[in-house]
Amino acid sequence: MTKFEGWIEEIICELNASWAIAKKDVAIYYFKPNILVSSALFPLFMFLAFAVGRPAEPVTLIPGLIAITILFSSSSIEPVSIPIERRMKTFDRLLSAPISLHAIVLGESLSGFFYSIGIASVPFMIGFVFFGIIPVNLFPFIIGVILTAFCFATMGTLFAAYPTDNPGDIMSMLNLVRLPLIFISGIFVPLTSIPFPGQYVALCSPLTYGADLIKAGFEGTTLFHPLVDIAVLCFFIVFFQILANKLYKKFNE
Repeated sequence: MTKFEGWIEEIICELNASWAIAKKDVAIYYFKPNILVSSALFPLFMFLAFAVGRPAEPVTLIPGLIAITILFSSSSIEPVSIPIERRMKTFDRLLSAPISLHAIVLGESLSGFFYSIGIASVPFMIGFVFFGIIPVNLFPFIIGVILTAFCFATMGTLFAAYPTDNPGDIMSMLNLVRLPLIFISGIFVPLTSIPFPGQYVALCSPLTYGADLIKAGFEGTTLFHPLVDIAVLCFFIVFFQILANKLYKKFNE
């Protein structure tokens, strides 16, 4: 076997391990009541609280609802599953398995990613069935949903690195980040209407770029160039993945 073939075989083994971790989370955690509330009902009620009574067309509101749903649903699996597995000592066995931390972090992130794609289909269908709204440009919509979901799934995995067996501890820290992101990312208030210092803060939010792509799918225009949105989301994904690997290594040495 050549060095290249050995490298390919190792990558395939790691990806199979990641897929097995994701399937495990799908089977165990997807329908837990606390996950359903935090990933679907909470963002829906929050969105309605700010959207009802606003003079905005559904074609403007639905993309925002999809973006918020992705934010909460993609980052809700790992902060629940990993602390529970720490309590049951199954996470220790996972760490001792002959796979890398990269495979574990990727697998946990994939579970949040797939869950988010499923949950995000609900507001999409609401827009289609009740308002007849469909994306006018599929590419930015699809790539925006995929990259945003994986970005925040990785962020959820990153926060779950905190060494606790209580999901509430991680959810509390995570909400300190998720809630401000909603208000600085152009979901409820257009970025052009945010006071000038806030516009600089919005540039540091991955949700800003994900929401921009998703809105472009419905409205046909973007605030930033689509390639800029894609590049920034990819940067955050890589950054969160690397940082998560370092934290899991630090807390589990």
